[in-house]
Amino acid sequence: MTTMTENASGLREFKMPDVGEGLTEAEILKWYVQPGDTVTDGQVVCEVETAKAAVELPIPYNGVVHELRFPEGTTVDVGTSIIAVNVGGGAVAPAADAPAQEAPVQETPAEEAKPQGRTPVLVGYGVAESSTKRRPRKGAEVPAQKPEPEAPAGTYYAASAIQAEMNGHSAPAASRPLAKPPVRKLAKDLGVDLATVTPSGPDGIITREDVHAAVAPPAPQPTVVETPAAPAPAPAPVSTYDGARETRVPVKGVRKMTAQAMVGSAFTAPHVTEFVTIDVTRTMKLVEELRQDKEMQGLRVNPLLLIAKALLVAIKRNPDVNASWDEANQEIVLKHYVNLGIAAATPRGLIVPNIKDAHDKTLPQLAQALGELVSTAREGKTSPAAMQGGTVTITNVGVFGVDTGTPILNPGESAILAVGAIKLQPWVHKGKVKPRQVTTLALSFDHRLVDGELGSKVLADVAAILEQPKRLITWA
Repeated sequence: MTTMTENASGLREFKMPDVGEGLTEAEILKWYVQPGDTVTDGQVVCEVETAKAAVELPIPYNGVVHELRFPEGTTVDVGTSIIAVNVGGGAVAPAADAPAQEAPVQETPAEEAKPQGRTPVLVGYGVAESSTKRRPRKGAEVPAQKPEPEAPAGTYYAASAIQAEMNGHSAPAASRPLAKPPVRKLAKDLGVDLATVTPSGPDGIITREDVHAAVAPPAPQPTVVETPAAPAPAPAPVSTYDGARETRVPVKGVRKMTAQAMVGSAFTAPHVTEFVTIDVTRTMKLVEELRQDKEMQGLRVNPLLLIAKALLVAIKRNPDVNASWDEANQEIVLKHYVNLGIAAATPRGLIVPNIKDAHDKTLPQLAQALGELVSTAREGKTSPAAMQGGTVTITNVGVFGVDTGTPILNPGESAILAVGAIKLQPWVHKGKVKPRQVTTLALSFDHRLVDGELGSKVLADVAAILEQPKRLITWA
């Protein structure tokens, strides 16, 4: 969704779009342009991070960058202007914040006088008109106004504050409290009216601490009795930490979304996990053979490819496992398609993009889709759409040398398969102990819609295929 506005001077405001489904905010990670740069339609001007992914934003028109509304690292609400572009080709008209030179005019009654000044504001939050200012009487000499100094590029404050200092008085107070977008959202979530909050930040800006202080319950008043007043309780110690020995990392973006989703899943869906340890020596041999196959040249061929194919075959044989629980309608929703999720660890946290309609893909097509999914995830370019609509997931914890685990379901899914490390171990094969390639699989499922029998059948089918991969031919 592209959002923009244009004023009469040819200055267009590009607003933060909703780059996902229902997202309310995004953090500006990096600006690729600066004021004065020429931009063209479709050119990427910045990268933002939502609660789901990092996304590059293209500008939808040609022009010259007039102003960046927010610096890097700022979290901005969807619908807020983030960059102004001059598309008129000429000089941009003076901003409303800068007062224009006045010429002698006829005397106007006070009640018809119009406000000329504006109060300093945080960009993107509008302004409130100040008290009225009388025009000079007819014939009166108009004092020359001092030219307002041009603010350097990248400056993020209102020009009226500079003009107020030059005139020897402070700018009039804004009728709307000053607060950054995250603070406004926090106040909204906590039901706090910012007009009632006492600001403690620089220039009268309301901080998160101010909002929390506004909702803190008042200290209980001691009951007055005919006894000596009790001494006031000692103030609670202030929480501190040693910066040399500790590092605080803000939880936001993808990591915050993942944490919320995992907590919601763990305490909503009753998890059951089953395990099986299997001999995958034949599967490892098939992987080597496929790497030499002409049809698979240039494609990503590894054990995960055959594990994914085995799971898709198991779902085909046991379709009821591919479902979700509709709490609102108290229904089980059976899916006639498989969007296969692959958990990927990235610098921004764990993400689970999925291969759309994986059930319809041939082995070469599945290999190509897996390769593209992994490469995109490593580059941090996975789109929000790629992480939506998954039905079943695979998480390969074996790449970290881990034998197995008890994976947590992705919200809206009924099953997730964890694959452990493949190791050479002693194994009884044809009546003799031999070194074989062995791994452990773990299947977690939602016990509301997948009972023990169904979950066991799915896991047993995956294990049987990986032990005897020729079954792919007969079962697929």
